[in-house]
Amino acid sequence: MFVQIATLLIDTVVAFLVFLLLARFHFQWLRVPFRNPMGEFLLAVTNWVVMPARRVIPGLAGLDLATLILAWAFQALGLWAQAAIVGAEPGALAVAAVAAVDLLRYSLYILVFAVFVQVAISWINPDAPLGPLFDMVTRPFLRPFRRYVPPVGRVDLSPLVLLLVLYILLIPIAHLRIAAAGL
Repeated sequence: MFVQIATLLIDTVVAFLVFLLLARFHFQWLRVPFRNPMGEFLLAVTNWVVMPARRVIPGLAGLDLATLILAWAFQALGLWAQAAIVGAEPGALAVAAVAAVDLLRYSLYILVFAVFVQVAISWINPDAPLGPLFDMVTRPFLRPFRRYVPPVGRVDLSPLVLLLVLYILLIPIAHLRIAAAGL
């Protein structure tokens, strides 16, 4: 029972931090401004670890590698801690590989979340303050589908097609995670 509780707590805290770091990385990659409530929250919660890491880890071609490497390191440490609690001794290569696959999986989850929120905002309150933020996050991924999926009436079906593609991508990623765990 205590092992389950400890594993749950580690998974929750680490996943929350990793999601925030990945969201910060994707905001910078997609050139989403941080001058909004969501961006300010991301900066406030992650600056304590990102700012010192940036002194050591430089960016690369406009990508914030420090944030990405921190997300990967926290995920790997979380996986290692969970394995240690249950008494398993996974190899370092397996933990590193599973953590990398998890970053890809979590990135897709962030995009799925952003698409759902963007669609809900566009239907309920198109003038919401966070509407442009979620539009900037989803627009690069929706653009290719909008070329080929015409609106039906005044309803844009491209988010539905993107969600279908994302869920299909999550299937091989789950198999890749299992394969990486076997390293």
